[in-house]
Amino acid sequence: MAGVRDPLIDHPPLHAAADDTTSPQISQGPASLRSWTAWKSILITLYHRTNDDRLLAVAAGTVFYGLLALFPATTALVSSYALFSDGNTINQHLSLLAGVAPEGAFSIVQDQVGRVLAKGEVKLGAAFLFSMALALWSANGGMKAIIDSLNVVYGEQEKRGFFKLNAVSLAFTLGSLAAVLAAIGLVVAAPIVLSMVGLGPIADALIRYGRWPALAILVLLGLAVLYRYGPSLTAPQWRWVSPGSIAATLSWLAGSAVLSYYLANFANYDATYGSLGAAIGLMVWMWMTTIVVLLGAQLNSAIDKQLGEPGARGTPSSDTSQDPQSAGQHS
Repeated sequence: MAGVRDPLIDHPPLHAAADDTTSPQISQGPASLRSWTAWKSILITLYHRTNDDRLLAVAAGTVFYGLLALFPATTALVSSYALFSDGNTINQHLSLLAGVAPEGAFSIVQDQVGRVLAKGEVKLGAAFLFSMALALWSANGGMKAIIDSLNVVYGEQEKRGFFKLNAVSLAFTLGSLAAVLAAIGLVVAAPIVLSMVGLGPIADALIRYGRWPALAILVLLGLAVLYRYGPSLTAPQWRWVSPGSIAATLSWLAGSAVLSYYLANFANYDATYGSLGAAIGLMVWMWMTTIVVLLGAQLNSAIDKQLGEPGARGTPSSDTSQDPQSAGQHS
């Protein structure tokens, strides 16, 4: 009727205004992360998912498999190193990484290195290849545990077959060993290169302090590959650097330094646990490492949900893709 205005046009219902605040348009694009409201929502999601996924317990289970894989991985590392260099020098080169892990935990690795070297000179042959393959397969169990934990964080079911999954996990295992060998090689070659360019006197200082930025870059690249190819994602995206990888790297470096200082100056695990003190310290450090890696993935997953990324956990597309039966029931 002319002259009569619809009250619903002048004063829309409250629930309609509320729906506008949750419109997908608000949660699309990087610009949506510039507000405190968006980050508050991300942090709340991160908190609830950490509790719902029982992330601390999942990390502890991953550490169990990691411990089973540690000694075979050390054997494979020392055997590979001894093929190209004097195996007796590996402990000296590994000592440059002693500040990363607690002192007692690092001594366990050094003891295992000594036991491997005590077996004699490493020679390339059928016996070496068999023992190397066995060590890699045993170490592969720890990597598969990490991949399984990442699937929990991203809310994904493992969709890869037996052979593809093991190929991916073996690639990560070999890549990790190659990264450690490359880091050791860099430590050996750096003083020679620095002396050739006239920086010999300050080579020690550069190596002592420059190893931390180099380690941070190496961890960032490793996490980028792990977060992309580790979990069985529905719609994976490659990111050279992500908020989760940055947070995980910085938290791991800071946490390792704080834990090493705490165990060296305050905690006396030897008095409490006796001969198992060093092993307990190693387990705590591995637990902390696993937690920050999973939290980094959890943060990326929460951000993807906030941005409305396709296939992100908590979005309608991901829910229907993960549960075909429920999708058929609602169709």
